[in-house]
Amino acid sequence: MADKEGGKARSRDKDKDKDKDKTPEKAPAKPAPPKPEVKLTSAQRAAAVIVALGAEKASKLYKHMDPTEVEQLTLEVAKLGYLDSETTEEALTEFHKMCLTNKAVTEGGLEYARAVLEKAYGAQAADDMLSKVTKTLKNREFSFMSKADVKSLFSALNSERAQTIALVLSYMDADKAAGVIAQLDVDRQIQVVEGMANIDSVSPSAVKIIEAEMSQKFSNVISSAQVKVGGIDYVADVMNNLDRASEKSIFDGLMERDQELADEIRKRMFVFEDIVTMDDRSVQRFVRDCDPRDLVLALKAANAEVGNKLFANMSSRMAQTIKDDLEITTNVRMKDVEAAQQRIVDIIRTLEERNEIIILKGGKDDIIA
Repeated sequence: MADKEGGKARSRDKDKDKDKDKTPEKAPAKPAPPKPEVKLTSAQRAAAVIVALGAEKASKLYKHMDPTEVEQLTLEVAKLGYLDSETTEEALTEFHKMCLTNKAVTEGGLEYARAVLEKAYGAQAADDMLSKVTKTLKNREFSFMSKADVKSLFSALNSERAQTIALVLSYMDADKAAGVIAQLDVDRQIQVVEGMANIDSVSPSAVKIIEAEMSQKFSNVISSAQVKVGGIDYVADVMNNLDRASEKSIFDGLMERDQELADEIRKRMFVFEDIVTMDDRSVQRFVRDCDPRDLVLALKAANAEVGNKLFANMSSRMAQTIKDDLEITTNVRMKDVEAAQQRIVDIIRTLEERNEIIILKGGKDDIIA
């Protein structure tokens, strides 16, 4: 009897074990969704740094800032909300890099800074940081320019020496500088443009002297950094924003004073990539005068937009020939590509001077079909 009872008990235990085996397993936990990438504006990144530094250290930074900047930054801090540790660390890392860049620029100049940054972060990162820092320094030194309109600036600068005007305008946006230059008489236009083209970098003492002379007009307190301003590329940008009459009179006078400088400015006013801004008729016209071999070489380093613009304005046969030649043309030296692009640009400029094609300039030309 006991054996029977024991057998039944063992049978019940087995059944329980089977029931346990039938218990459904829990589904594996789903992986957490990836965190959305946080994109901070420059003002938000500054606020993130201030929060991370803490009140004591942040207050030391505030002492070196204008009241308006402190007000804007405080507002951003108030609106910032929660930031995760990764986003905060990225903001602090960028802030450290910018501090290093500022220090290198101030102590050793742009070339020294570039060498330091390239060694630390690589060429591309160095270019990016230097671009941000020099723009920041330039804007900070002559921040009053952003608040003055062209008419006010012309009134303030008109009685100054040409070199003074050239220096001040070199800190302005190209369209605003062009607006001031357009109101000057022809001789002073030429002198100012020549002065701007020959500016490379400006020492803090030189800028302070200019500011002292104009203390009643501009009362800015400038920083001690040395920033690259003006230059031929900048002048080319300014000239592109001038009306054609002013451009012609300036170049005519500049050719008499310094033909080499005038040629260099003119060369940089229109670059190969600007072909995309031309109307189709003008593209069709200059393509007829181009050596097909130059078109092949030029397109080896051109972006797709330029290529599409050119191909759309060729005959289908010519376009196919150029494309076939592009496929078999390899191991091309960059200097040969640039030389071919420059020959094409020279053709465009020559045709424009003969009024056979049109180059649109800064939205200042009215085109009648």
